[in-house]
Amino acid sequence: MIPFPTVDGLQALDERHAVFCERIEDPLALEHGKFHFSAKDNLCARGFQARAGSRILKGYRPPFDATPIRKLREIGGLLIGKTNMDEFGFGTFSTNSGFGIPRNPFDTERCCGGSSGGAAAAASLIPEHLSLGVSTGGSISCPASFCGVIGLTPTYGRVSRWGLIDYGNSLDKVGLLTRTARDLERYLPVISGPDAKDPTSQSQPVLDMRGEVATVAVPAEALVGLSPEVASSFAEAVKELGRNGVKVREVRMPSLRYAIPAYYILATSEASTNLARYCGMRFGVMNHEFDQGFNDFFSETRSEDFGPEAKRRILLGTFSRMVGFRNRYYVKALQVRQLIIREYRKVFESCDAVLTPTMPFIAPRFDEIARMRPLEMYQADFLTVPPNLAGMPHISLPCGYSRGIPIGMQAVAPQWAEGSLVSLARSWEESFHYRFPEVTA
Repeated sequence: MIPFPTVDGLQALDERHAVFCERIEDPLALEHGKFHFSAKDNLCARGFQARAGSRILKGYRPPFDATPIRKLREIGGLLIGKTNMDEFGFGTFSTNSGFGIPRNPFDTERCCGGSSGGAAAAASLIPEHLSLGVSTGGSISCPASFCGVIGLTPTYGRVSRWGLIDYGNSLDKVGLLTRTARDLERYLPVISGPDAKDPTSQSQPVLDMRGEVATVAVPAEALVGLSPEVASSFAEAVKELGRNGVKVREVRMPSLRYAIPAYYILATSEASTNLARYCGMRFGVMNHEFDQGFNDFFSETRSEDFGPEAKRRILLGTFSRMVGFRNRYYVKALQVRQLIIREYRKVFESCDAVLTPTMPFIAPRFDEIARMRPLEMYQADFLTVPPNLAGMPHISLPCGYSRGIPIGMQAVAPQWAEGSLVSLARSWEESFHYRFPEVTA
């Protein structure tokens, strides 16, 4: 086994799995810190570039720490690297990065999931490691499922977003990926709490790590379109929960079918405005052709350094906000969001959590991804998008394996009820044995 963290160990891991887009290379630096952690590349940190997986931000070195990173450093944490991701979080498989594609810890021919693919791979490959991830529409749950780790996405506003390179301001949430519920209990209280620099974090109640999940609701809509191995593993997991005393109820949540179109209207609309600041003047790549008009000056850098998926989402978001289309698309998507929130709250009147598979299939091979159309990729997130759209806390837990590849289940709790999800993770560990890859030199 390779001892972690060591410079040689990290290098060997990186050569095989492309987990990091930047990492510590000084052996002496690794001697410090009470524990080690990594951060997704869209979280700013002193001493590292913050490129959000995009070539357009190459060379940008922030002079400050994002609030979650600062808090972990203050209790003795050592940031060992920035993990690879889809460009600005745009993707389901972490194949849209400008700095390498992370490869699954269980099979290097398969993806890690996205967009926090490198974060999930680091948590899976490195013993006792904590990864900071960011979720907009499932970017923590999806890679957690594909890489066989626990992925906790807190309530929107529970963890400060200050220092995060935004994708969608009303959707982005900083969360944790790790091997054990013990780490969630230890570090979620550390990174949580109000932050005067982030107004969206100011109105939260005190984090209560107590709570339990005694009754779960399984929506019929979540059981459609699953691969046979996911359907089988999820059904067995539901039975195991029942044997452990958890009551299971079947429910209907018809509004879930509208989550994907609503999400992509809202997320791309916000992304198109957020990405307008990257124009070759202030951050990252600079355009020094000052004799051009504004349109040519901006377009040259953006055309060259934005990836295809970033351009696609900028165009979609700009279209959705155009005069004549805003009410038809953007405002309608906001209404759908409220409908989904109300439907979740109605279920929570009689249940503690909503339980679904995390992803409809196991981690696909890269050759399979290459044959997918963009719409197929977007549809793959139909189980992870609803709780993100609603801003509700959710957790992905390993619940099975097919051909040695992990399968995950996702539990969604009411807003601010992260404690019940951690309790569920703790009890699930006692009845289900997690597997982790053998890492050799």
